[in-house]
Amino acid sequence: MKWFQTASLCIMLVLTGCSSTTKQSSQWIYPPMAVPLQSTIKQEVQIARLTQLLQRSDLKDEVRAKMFYERGNYYDSVGLRDLARLDFNQSLALEPAQPDIFNLLGVYFTQVGEFDAAYEAFDSTLELDPSNSYAERNRAIALYYGDRIDLAFEDMTKHYQDDPSDPFRALWLYIIQYELDPIEAQQALLARYESKDESWGWVLVALTLDKITEEQAFKAVLTSSRDNTLLAQRLTEVYFYLGKRYQLVGDYANAVSLYKLALSFNVFEYVEHRYSFLELGRIFEEVKAQRLAETNAKKMSESSEKSEVVTQ
Repeated sequence: MKWFQTASLCIMLVLTGCSSTTKQSSQWIYPPMAVPLQSTIKQEVQIARLTQLLQRSDLKDEVRAKMFYERGNYYDSVGLRDLARLDFNQSLALEPAQPDIFNLLGVYFTQVGEFDAAYEAFDSTLELDPSNSYAERNRAIALYYGDRIDLAFEDMTKHYQDDPSDPFRALWLYIIQYELDPIEAQQALLARYESKDESWGWVLVALTLDKITEEQAFKAVLTSSRDNTLLAQRLTEVYFYLGKRYQLVGDYANAVSLYKLALSFNVFEYVEHRYSFLELGRIFEEVKAQRLAETNAKKMSESSEKSEVVTQ
């Protein structure tokens, strides 16, 4: 990742309160940060209140199911995903026809690499609610991470065509299409970028296309974020998609650093936070496979050289 000199980003330094290290020739600063989000009093009180209410024995099943769903959402918002998943399953046991829960479970399954279960969950959501655009997008992303690229591209293309003004649909379509044809994916995203509006997400598209620099992207975040929560949310998005950009060109060192930054703000409800864990795992597996292949190739080469010496 590119680090910026203090001289060119003095405004950013003031706004973010970043520290700097001093050197004789130049000064360097840390990347823009936000205070990691913490659970609020409201969230904690609601979890405690719902837990107390669920102990009552006179609740109707439909009311109990709703309470489990609500508490699961609160658990999810503070990063307690296993507890959230448990509550969602208990809610479904009482009231099976809940498309939003199936969608959330599908995302959880995607995160842990249980892709067949994820596909089933998203299919259940779309059967119950065919207009659920979140499940449509999430299923395409799950197909992408499950290496079913053709199906992912088909799903995401339809999802994008339903709303071409959505920059996040354009971004994910590009990410998936890049696996099929990087050049064509770049050209298609450029064409979509030409019809952009003023939505925040198009800044991420511009960053992906190198239409703006990292410095300009960070300035856009800082000038448009009036509170720490929004700053944390937008930095989570910037670092995730910037990490994806580096990852696609094989720059794993920078990609890993950026995904870790995306995780650091505790924006648990954002898919960019959820999938940063998955991306880190994929990079680890890919690097491990590369090193294993290099080691095997080296051993074969050494074995071949020894055989030639013996023959001579």
